[in-house]
Amino acid sequence: MDELLLIEAVERYMKGEMSPKEKTFFEEIRKNNPSVDQMVVEHTFLLHELDKHADIKAYKHSLNEVEAKLADAGLISRSQLKGKAKVVFLWKKYKRSITVAASIAGIISIATAGLIVAYTKKVTDSNKEDLVAYIKQTVRPTVQSGQPSKTTIPAPPAPEYRATGFLIDGKGFIVTNAHVVNRMKTIYVQNNKGEYFTAISVYNDRNADLAILKINDTAFKSMGHLPYSIKKTNSDLGEQIFTLGYPRNIIVYSQGYLSAKSGNEGDSTAYQISVSVNPGNSGGPVLNSNGEVIGIITSKNRTADGVVFAAKSKNIYKLIEALEKSDTTSKIKLTGGTGLKGLERQQQVKKIEEFVFMVVGN
Repeated sequence: MDELLLIEAVERYMKGEMSPKEKTFFEEIRKNNPSVDQMVVEHTFLLHELDKHADIKAYKHSLNEVEAKLADAGLISRSQLKGKAKVVFLWKKYKRSITVAASIAGIISIATAGLIVAYTKKVTDSNKEDLVAYIKQTVRPTVQSGQPSKTTIPAPPAPEYRATGFLIDGKGFIVTNAHVVNRMKTIYVQNNKGEYFTAISVYNDRNADLAILKINDTAFKSMGHLPYSIKKTNSDLGEQIFTLGYPRNIIVYSQGYLSAKSGNEGDSTAYQISVSVNPGNSGGPVLNSNGEVIGIITSKNRTADGVVFAAKSKNIYKLIEALEKSDTTSKIKLTGGTGLKGLERQQQVKKIEEFVFMVVGN
């Protein structure tokens, strides 16, 4: 199965079926691993020869049709097309073409045998473990439903940037911080199960420091109804709040309260909240006790412990409106009400955490 996965990845690359990000990763692997590069070269040669073989078969079929038409027209007798007479007649008439065809067929046989031997040697050498590990991460099994293969690229082993984001629509639309994704050339999101998906930035607002991402990975499945809602109005001073985020490689919970109705230097589009956060929490949701998102963490005061700023949740509505004006194909449907009101905090967290993602990239 490992060998088949390797061949499948090579074939997808050669046929142009990889996404630009997949292709970039594969070409980097090919550049740094001579065995992968040689496999691509050999596979290219094999498919080229097989294409020529198919052309030869089509040519032979055309000859048969021409011969039949000549016989029907009375230009040659059908007796010439029977038994040894046919072989002699065709050899005299088409001996040059048949010689070429035989030569190519021989080349194909030799090349195929050589590739089998070479490939068998490759999958048993010291590079096999590295190649198979890469392919296992890169290629997922094909779903037998007439749909294309579902693939995803793993996140970089050492991403340069990390933040948090959360779904605002179960179809894969995520809100996070603009200052983080603007630094990323490639964007990935990871759920609380450790699964990575590729994503793209579809809209960002530097002033509000917010961005909307769209998961564009075919392995991602729509999550349906979100348990929380996005609050349109301002929240009250002293309101109890909590947040979920990824300052570590696992999701982390923090709680606190709303300490000011404006953000840094009197910014009316943000709140000041008192909560413990660290790098990686940026872009995380700030929720009240009813399970409503009231804000999105954007920054913290480095000189004062527990002083954190969060963009107000009503900014999300402005972002969506601007996105849908610039791209009429993007339709985001926000949840109308929260399903968390009245639940214990542990129950609320369990229902929310699968909708909160780590955002990483380089």
